[in-house]
Amino acid sequence: MIEIPSLIHYWKPALEILILWVIVYHIMLFFEGTRTMQLVRGIIILGVAFLVFERLGLQVLDWLIAKLFGISVIAILVIFHPEIRQGLARLGQRHVFGAPLREKEIDLILREITGAIEYLTNNKIGAIIAIEKVVPLNSYMESGVMLDARISSDLIEAIFTPVNPLHDGAIIIQNGRIMAAGCLFPLTQNQDLSRIFGTRHRAALGLSEVTDAIVIVVSEERRDISLIYKGKLHRDLSQEDLVSRIKDIIKLKK
Repeated sequence: MIEIPSLIHYWKPALEILILWVIVYHIMLFFEGTRTMQLVRGIIILGVAFLVFERLGLQVLDWLIAKLFGISVIAILVIFHPEIRQGLARLGQRHVFGAPLREKEIDLILREITGAIEYLTNNKIGAIIAIEKVVPLNSYMESGVMLDARISSDLIEAIFTPVNPLHDGAIIIQNGRIMAAGCLFPLTQNQDLSRIFGTRHRAALGLSEVTDAIVIVVSEERRDISLIYKGKLHRDLSQEDLVSRIKDIIKLKK
């Protein structure tokens, strides 16, 4: 007959491992899609190494890993505070456009966007449109002018008309609405990007490297349409290709 103390000896470590796994999983989920992710993975590895060395009684390595672990946590708090703020803002958010829109609503939104893109390309007007997916873009909205307006091709065309003071920035779509215009994005640090791409493409790539936003760019000079997602640039798209790729990304295929 198994004694009760023996059972306790086994289930307590199992419970600790389960709780630790849940915590680690939610930490990874918290930073998903941000540039902090790689550093967080490194810290988790250091934490696991610390526990192993402590169990094995390797005092020197245990002391060294403990110091590195503490420094890494401080580095995250100091260097990546914007991403941490985004992570806090995104808790509980898991839907594209910030809300579970029906396919008909997505079709309507994309129809208004492509209608505006057709006008912009025909008139050699540049534009950058960022559609929030999971990672919130609230911090980038602060660099522009808040609108919170219904998505319409007329409004998009008006925003990017050269006489409009907001035309040089980007518009951000969140929760199925145009939330802000004239927004500024970080430029990509990719040195391999061709010189034919200007500031709009570099800003779109920069945003896609630190968030999971779907970014559309209309080239003023070449009159072509590009889609940027997670650091990958797809250029010279037709409007049909653009809609198809966006639907693939948001998992709403017809």
